Amino acid sequence: MLTAALLGVIQGLTEFLPVSSSAHLILARFFFGWEAPEFGLAFDVALHVGTLAAILGYFWPDLLSMLKALPTVLSAGAGVPGRLIRLIAIGTVPAIIAGLLFNDYVETQLRTPLVAAIALAAGAVLMLVAERATSARRDEADLTVVDAALIGLAQACALVPGVSRSGSTIAIGMLLGVRRESAARFTFLLAVPAILAAAGKESIELRHMHPDGHLLTLFAVGAGVSALVGYLTIKYFLRYLTRHRLDVFAYYRLALAAVTLARLAL
Repeated sequence: MLTAALLGVIQGLTEFLPVSSSAHLILARFFFGWEAPEFGLAFDVALHVGTLAAILGYFWPDLLSMLKALPTVLSAGAGVPGRLIRLIAIGTVPAIIAGLLFNDYVETQLRTPLVAAIALAAGAVLMLVAERATSARRDEADLTVVDAALIGLAQACALVPGVSRSGSTIAIGMLLGVRRESAARFTFLLAVPAILAAAGKESIELRHMHPDGHLLTLFAVGAGVSALVGYLTIKYFLRYLTRHRLDVFAYYRLALAAVTLARLAL
């Protein structure tokens, strides 16, 4: 139960902070030996459901406005919610293509501590460059189709453990001149179909599984903690980004990568 709760905390924090949830789940198991069968693919699905609930809960007003705008989404006079639907759809395409083409390879070959460490370091460098490369003044209402496609490509790269969906997409958004908090808001909205698709795919693979009461309890604990911590992380991270840079997260990534590489070298 304690391990389930701790993994829920890790997922809730790292899914939205620019430090990579997949890398942290891999490294938590690597450093602390959390390799019990209870915390395999099915438990990962529960954690994803929790973080999806966090996004839906926090952005419910925005998502409701987008649902109401669906009838006008293809019209030239669509408002901001309608445009956001189009941009999210465009930004989701690269992740779908990458998932269909490379997901099996990523799952079998790249979910290792070494890959996670290298990707953490590379993502940290990208974030440091983004903070220093341009003065970001635009918000999500100013995004173009090209912007959405490029941010979507960054999200697709986050299939690799350690890249981080939020880290890569926020950094690319900033390089395109979008303010940190606006890039983060678009990133979190863009994550809704991606997380939903990932959880759905994993659930299909588990359709023949019949968990007992103990497993269901572990899943509920992991999902619940992930949802609560995820909601609070979104809320306070967006506030943080209005006045602070991403440097602290970049330095943390570099430190974690160095510790991981040192442990691997022993």
